[in-house]
Amino acid sequence: MKIPNPYAATCPTRLVLDRVADKWTVLILGLLANGPMRFNQLRRQIEGLSQKMLSQTLKSLERDGLISRKAFPTVPVTVEYSITPLGQTLTSTLDALRTWAESHIGEVLDAQKRYDTVA
Repeated sequence: MKIPNPYAATCPTRLVLDRVADKWTVLILGLLANGPMRFNQLRRQIEGLSQKMLSQTLKSLERDGLISRKAFPTVPVTVEYSITPLGQTLTSTLDALRTWAESHIGEVLDAQKRYDTVA
């Protein structure tokens, strides 16, 4: 098997990097790491996330094997999303990224302000 090179334009690992670098993915997987959730629970928890974007992101995460979708035969149908074992392997990395963002947001905002003043 060829060793992946994410710096090469044709490397399939770029698809994974695109997915996990997405802010909605980080937030959705962070919530699902705590346990299964329904669609509207996720939508209420993540402010600014539209229904359409949540639906698209969930489908992509399911396609990539990072979450699973389970439908229950109720009226209307109840759907629950859970993180998969593969998705679970990402949680510590994503938690570290989210923690870094929380810890350094002040410095980033200061840098942006300095840049914008000069530019």
